[in-house]
Amino acid sequence: MTDENDIVAAGLDLSPETLIQAYSAGVFPWPSEGMPLLWYFPKKRGILDFKDLHIPRRLRSFLKNRPWEFSANGAFEQVIEACSERAGTGTWITSEMKSAYCELHRRGHAHSIEVWNGSSLIGGLYGVDTGGYFAGESMFHRESNASKAALIAAVHLQEQAGREWMDIQVLSPHTASFGAKEISRNEFKKRLSAVRERSANHGANHPFQKTGRFPYGSLSIGME
Repeated sequence: MTDENDIVAAGLDLSPETLIQAYSAGVFPWPSEGMPLLWYFPKKRGILDFKDLHIPRRLRSFLKNRPWEFSANGAFEQVIEACSERAGTGTWITSEMKSAYCELHRRGHAHSIEVWNGSSLIGGLYGVDTGGYFAGESMFHRESNASKAALIAAVHLQEQAGREWMDIQVLSPHTASFGAKEISRNEFKKRLSAVRERSANHGANHPFQKTGRFPYGSLSIGME
């Protein structure tokens, strides 16, 4: 984040009510050391349209030959802790952020995807699901390709719930390789309006209610 025009507020708190209101409007916090808490709504927003999802053939083959399983909301606190320990990520996942998102998880608005190799948690991601869309926050891996596996599982669950895209906030080379792209702030606002209207007319869907652990062969994507 380098464009000051992406910043829409400073200060405020990390209460569940503040976070829910912010994410519902497309705004998210990104702490910077030595500064008040900054809130962003990027002019160029990273999103992943599921129809554009690209899974390299080599990755498909790799996952087919791994005895990995995935779960939803099976170890949220472990996932956010692992994301905060990633080398080179700076200090933005502070202890205050972890506490706030764990409380948001307890209230049903923050979710995690876990990737398991036996009893070992080897990868995962977490994000916020409110206002009818999922905003991915961070991911980690302890074995090669495990974070990619977590992203594929997250897309699978959302597609199963009838969703067509997810928010990735800021485009990175990693997410771009999966087919993610940037759209304008105005276009993102239009998407938010559409999902809010859909929720109002048809009720909210809940992609991350799957319980237990499941083999990657059970996914509807990535294994064909």
